[in-house]
Amino acid sequence: METIDIAVIGGGPAGLTAALYAARARAKTVVFESGLPGGQIVTTDWVENYPGFPDGLSGMALGDLMHKQAEKHGADFRSFAGVEKIEPADLDFKLTVDDEEVLARVVILATGAVPKKLDVPGEAEFTGRGVSWCATCDGALFRDKVVAVIGGGDAAIEEAIFLTKFASRVHIVHRRDELRATKCIQERCFENEKIQMHWSRVVKEVKGADGKVTGIELGATNGDPDELLPLDGIFIFVGIDAKSDLVTDLCDLDERGFVKIDHNGLTSYPGLYAAGDVTDSDLKQVVTAAAKGASAAFEALRYLDNRLCSI
Repeated sequence: METIDIAVIGGGPAGLTAALYAARARAKTVVFESGLPGGQIVTTDWVENYPGFPDGLSGMALGDLMHKQAEKHGADFRSFAGVEKIEPADLDFKLTVDDEEVLARVVILATGAVPKKLDVPGEAEFTGRGVSWCATCDGALFRDKVVAVIGGGDAAIEEAIFLTKFASRVHIVHRRDELRATKCIQERCFENEKIQMHWSRVVKEVKGADGKVTGIELGATNGDPDELLPLDGIFIFVGIDAKSDLVTDLCDLDERGFVKIDHNGLTSYPGLYAAGDVTDSDLKQVVTAAAKGASAAFEALRYLDNRLCSI
């Protein structure tokens, strides 16, 4: 069985930064990533608030730079290698990866989170046929068409603005009467003539015909009548769910399923660290994911050193 020092599970900004710090310290570091290195940041059209890039850059470019930097310093990437199970093995962890087993002295969980679903009729039926959770991936398919964005946070409003590059009209549907997005993002939204707001509304059903979306039925949260909004596509940004299934039985989670960590990234289980969107940290941004990844790696390295000293 292969033995490694640090297993980083997840290749987003948190995992890539953890891998960079661990590999630079000469720990045998392996990153297990079931998708593209960079994580969900690669689906973001433009990142303008990451320090050091005053003009901004695409999420794909930022993820690629982080990946190359970690790899340059010695991190071993097992791309498209999904970890199926984590089990304690004395002081170590046994990982099941593509039906093989790897022994890791330390695990840093950086699996991130996935977009929430609305769980309304028609959503599952028309997924990939007009229902999407990624404007960067699918926006170009809706050139000169009408779409709706569901949500009121930073991600929803930024993606709505991005969609105006393609769509003839972008409807924003939000359950409240004001947005939660950062003020500067709101200003750009309200200045865009292609965007139309629908306040105090929720999606009750996704309508469709002939295998594609034709509209959404909107219910009101303020007592107004329901309405049918004809459109060609719907993009959903109503929050995230932690990808914490691998450690459900290993460490403490909060009531939403996010991994509880201390300020150094340590979970309730010795030798198991977590960083990024999978954790219970409030601010979920690229810069905070990177910072938490660095902290987790630093503490993981100290944990390894202490183990060696005690032998």
